[in-house]
Order: sequence, then structure tokens, then C-alpha cells
Amino acid sequence: MAEPTSATKGDLQLLVAGETLRLLPEKAIYWERCSTLLVADTHWGKAASFRAASIPIPQGTTQADLERLSQVIERTHATRLIVLGDLLHSREGRSAATFEKVTQWRRRHENLRIELIQGNHDLQAGLPLADWKIVVARPPVIELPFVWQHEPMPHAEGFVLAGHIHPSIVLKGLARQTLRLPCFHLQQNQLTLPAFSSFAGGYNIKPGRGDRIFPVADTGVVEIPCN
Repeated sequence: MAEPTSATKGDLQLLVAGETLRLLPEKAIYWERCSTLLVADTHWGKAASFRAASIPIPQGTTQADLERLSQVIERTHATRLIVLGDLLHSREGRSAATFEKVTQWRRRHENLRIELIQGNHDLQAGLPLADWKIVVARPPVIELPFVWQHEPMPHAEGFVLAGHIHPSIVLKGLARQTLRLPCFHLQQNQLTLPAFSSFAGGYNIKPGRGDRIFPVADTGVVEIPCN
């Protein structure tokens, strides 16, 4: 299964399938041995999609997410980025402004290898720009001991890392107050990442027997008891 070890800067280290992963408060995972950063559900251009439909959404969400991604790349010194699906939100979000922001961000990290494991939104939104130099693959992609997917479903070949459902957990206090936080959801042979996008809804999960939940709190990634 998986055992947590010491963490730094709000990270939580997890031993999974014989490999050490760092769950990061930026809602990402760092596989240090392979200098690989993993995120899911960036949904670039989502706000632009809403504005294209005449829904008044403030600008700046994609830019803020790109800056947060830059910060975690620089903090971890990752040389490779894997996006576990839903890089772009929709065709309507393929605006010139969004493309310019991402292009400028890509130039900032021109030596970073980026791989996209296609998700359901990617199939509708279309391919990333060629200038972004992103390697696109259909799931599953097997890199033992891991299997990269968008949808969190068990795979016979290895331990699955996925996104898609934007997992969240609702915590209840003694005074009946509630707090909803994005979380990493560990099941027997798979780990689901929270949505990296700051403009994404969440799915309130109900942990099953043996599951483990790691909410992203103000102080960093923590584990809470499930049963």
C-alpha cells in the first residue's frame, strides 16, 4: 500500500508501489527520482470559454495558474511535466489572449519536457499549439510501476495516477461548521489528483474502506482519518 514519511514546505511524502511521491500543496505530485511533476485538469482558457458565452467571469485565472505552475517547477527543479488530462477547457476558450499567455509561459520553461495524457476535454478542445512543444498521448500510458490516465480506473499493468473528477472532501467541525477542501484520494491501486485549475468545481468524495484522504490545507498537504 503506501506509507507517509517526513515532508517539507507543506509537502507530504508517500511511498507508493516502491516509489516515493511528494504530494504538493500546489495540487501537484513530484516524482523526485525521475524529476517529474504531475498535474491534472489545468483547464486553460476556462474563464475565456465562459466569457465567449457572455457569462461575466473575471480575467486572470489562467495567468495565476501558470504562475503557480512556474513556482512549483522552480521549487522542485522538475525537468518533466505530465498533465493527466484536460489541458485546455474547450474550443471556445482557444482565445488569442489565452494562447499568448501560455506561449510566454512556455518560453520561460523552454527546456521542460511536457507530456499530455488526453482527457475528455482535450478531445473536444483540440490539440495544443505546436509552439508549445507538448507530446500528446492517448491513455493509458504505462511507465512502470505507474500508469498515467485521465479517468481514475484500476489498471492491471500498474499503479494508476489520474484526475478527471476533481476530488474534494467536506470536513465537519464540532460546532457544525463545514470546510470543503481539494484533496488527493488514495485507493488500493490508484491515486487521484485534485484539479490544478483554480477555476474548477470539485466532486465531494465518500471514502471507502481502506481509502486514504490527503486534503490541501493552508499549512500544506495533510492526512485525515477516514474510518
